[in-house]
Amino acid sequence: MKSTLVTSSPIVFALIAMISWGMWTAIAKLATETVNPTVAMILSYVASILVAIGYLSIAHDDVAITGEGVGWALVSGIFAGIGAIAFYSGIAQGRVGTVTTISALYFVVAVVVGILLFENSLGIREVTGVAFAVVSVVLLAG
Repeated sequence: MKSTLVTSSPIVFALIAMISWGMWTAIAKLATETVNPTVAMILSYVASILVAIGYLSIAHDDVAITGEGVGWALVSGIFAGIGAIAFYSGIAQGRVGTVTTISALYFVVAVVVGILLFENSLGIREVTGVAFAVVSVVLLAG
């Protein structure tokens, strides 16, 4: 039995992620004012794991584990950890708005990787959207 959340629209997921990550960023800044940034990051990720385990326990999703999937998930986690340490260190030392907007350019890396590894294509509309997004992030970070 699939959970309702799992069958929701990708747009709903994106909006939930946007709101959640916005709140995470602001609260992470508060955490780094009183706790070492690396400790704050670790505690944040422990809480994230607990939320994920809680969701998995109530979602009734089929869980399939393969060696390849585990390997890619672990590699993904390495990059997430590097990014998290850099992010927490950045917000501890600088303005949360500046660090957040610059780090938000991660989507450009994802677009390039999508083109190179997954043969995703971009039309003029998508290229224009990425260009406008990059310009907006540069203006916000300035």
